[in-house]
Amino acid sequence: MKHINHDFRSFTLTAWCLLLSLGLQVTEGGTEKKTEPDTSPWFKRLLVGMEVGPTGAQSGSDGEDVFFATCFNGRDIAQASVRAHAQYIVIWGRDSEWTYYNSKIEPKAPGLGDRDVLQETVEEARKHDMPVIVYCVLQYPNQTLRKHPDWKARDHNGNPINHLVCFNSPYRDYVKGLLAEMAAYGIDGFHLDMVDQGFGPPHGCWCDTCQTQFTVKYGHAMPKGITWDEAWDHMLEFRYDTSDRFEKDLTAHVRKLNPKLTIDYNYHGNPPFAWEVGQRPVQHADNSDFVTGETGTWAFGALAVGLNAEFYRAATPGVPVQVAMQRSVRMYHDQTTRPLNDIRWELFTLLAHGTFVTMIDKTAFDGWLDPVVYERTGSAFKEALAKREHFGQTPVVEVGLYYSCRTRDWLGRDKPLAWMQSFLGAHKAMVYEHIPFGILHDESVTLDRLKAFPVVLVPNAGILSQREVTLLRQYVQAGGHVILTGQTGLYGVRGEPLTESVISDLAGLSLVKRMDAMDNWVKLTQDSDAVIKLPGTLRTDWPFLVKGPATVFKATTAQPNGKLMQPHRTLLQKQGKQSTDWPMSADRPAGPAMLVNRVGQGTVLTIAVSPGYATASDHHVVEARKLLQQAVRFLNPEPAVNISAPATVETVVTDDPATRRLRIHLIAYNAPPQTTPVKERPYVLPCLIEDTPIYRASIQLSRPFEKVQAVNPTTQIKINGQTIDLLVEDIHDIIVINY
Repeated sequence: MKHINHDFRSFTLTAWCLLLSLGLQVTEGGTEKKTEPDTSPWFKRLLVGMEVGPTGAQSGSDGEDVFFATCFNGRDIAQASVRAHAQYIVIWGRDSEWTYYNSKIEPKAPGLGDRDVLQETVEEARKHDMPVIVYCVLQYPNQTLRKHPDWKARDHNGNPINHLVCFNSPYRDYVKGLLAEMAAYGIDGFHLDMVDQGFGPPHGCWCDTCQTQFTVKYGHAMPKGITWDEAWDHMLEFRYDTSDRFEKDLTAHVRKLNPKLTIDYNYHGNPPFAWEVGQRPVQHADNSDFVTGETGTWAFGALAVGLNAEFYRAATPGVPVQVAMQRSVRMYHDQTTRPLNDIRWELFTLLAHGTFVTMIDKTAFDGWLDPVVYERTGSAFKEALAKREHFGQTPVVEVGLYYSCRTRDWLGRDKPLAWMQSFLGAHKAMVYEHIPFGILHDESVTLDRLKAFPVVLVPNAGILSQREVTLLRQYVQAGGHVILTGQTGLYGVRGEPLTESVISDLAGLSLVKRMDAMDNWVKLTQDSDAVIKLPGTLRTDWPFLVKGPATVFKATTAQPNGKLMQPHRTLLQKQGKQSTDWPMSADRPAGPAMLVNRVGQGTVLTIAVSPGYATASDHHVVEARKLLQQAVRFLNPEPAVNISAPATVETVVTDDPATRRLRIHLIAYNAPPQTTPVKERPYVLPCLIEDTPIYRASIQLSRPFEKVQAVNPTTQIKINGQTIDLLVEDIHDIIVINY
């Protein structure tokens, strides 16, 4: 049958549903063939889901408070998630105080009575073919540590750290017992949170077990505290390996329980987290089936949403990435709900960057479900599923942002964000300037990964190994372009200052001195024969501030350009009687602002200041950001896709070679201004997105194309040659270009 006939039109709804339930493909000609069910793992085929957990035990709980979690009901949660168009459920099985199932190992929340939330969830979810993932808290196990105080981590003086567990203690086998209990419910996987070793002092662990294992491995005793020497280098390795071994052991255990169960850990190898947590970006990203991280504008900023997604993707190339966002305004347990457009902005930022997304809902104290949460989430999820075909394609990238974990540890030390600021600001510049980017990790960098980017930006990575320098040289000789900023390559393997840059030969320069000041200035040259002619509109008749680390270099084979200008210092400042925290005006030149060195078929552009640091600083002048943008455009003047849009609009470019389609995602961050905070001024929390924006943008392609269309019907398109002009009126739109 090739046409719809009268008899087919008379099919009842019941008959139609019966065909679908039998797995038959219903075509306009009737039932022609049986479709094969998708048997791929749930995390490879599903896009959006809900994570639901109780609120009230996160800071401790009194067993007499039986009102807690009385309404926390797995059946209600599953039904609400279905109505919200969620495709899977992450349900809390164990937190720091209670379990939410009939455990024989740890006590269940008293308010549940005879009920078993995990059983309720599994039974209801099965009716809707929804995978059930169990959330199990690992770190901060208050209930467990009260019973087993000897499992607590210990500081370097041997004192117990009351809120932290040692991952080399018998706790590991204890957790295995809990996982075995939960696995028996017929679940689909585990989300384990978190294998961290604390987010600040006191640091551990110096327990007897750890000290014995350390001595056996390294042949000497643990350092007596944080010493930043060879012994501490071994201590960092020991801490990283401890977390890594703990994860690998639990993963192997879950595989034995049921090879089909998935497992993921709440990852903390990304900024702003550093060595304290006990995780490296790459080492601790691949111990599970997919990487899982989280966002939160109140904690990490709006730009961290897209950055985290790309950071996770780069840590495990080709592996799916899950990012958890939250419905709450300020933190996970605050019982507030964001406006729909605020939710849509974050959701579509993550989806555009190629992740699948879990929405976190923390219930009321008694477990009550807020209907507004599921209404707004449902609206956003429905839109996401309708746009599903436009997510997950291959990213089109121009700049690789280089992340040096070694520099994070050994220059960042007890203030890791002081180094990360250069990386974070470089990312901010790429987003504001609509330059497609990806992340390169020092742990896993290869020549092929470098070659994926026309330009590699190394922002103030003070420590570079000989292996990294060799790879950068090979990349440049083959036609790649590198931008070095600030004090890249000026420090040894443990952060000791060097008398010469490890990359001096490749960059064609020699070290004169590191600038003591942070309030450094740049003045570009006006010379008509200058080697470096930036293509933008930065003025050359006045200096501009570029706050951050800076270096005075002397050119050897490189060509110098512009002037690095030192700041003025008052007599009181010279006498050490006056602070230099606030920038002073520009003084006399100290050296060149930029140096360009041609090597083989490529180029190394050294910027003596740190425009990334400046862009992320309290003195984020626009010119510092433009300096990076114009440096990229100097090295790569004709990108495949050149986008012009407001700085409030993040863009993501993907390609689908099989269908010859480019997609440009436009995601508008349209938050209104905030008022002065009543405390901790000048720290201003972001406002919530309420309104739909309207803005103009343009896309210029380096090659001809056949057809352009917008997913949103309200977007207006005008084509002029290879330039596409847009008028967009929405938080998210996708421009689809056939070539």
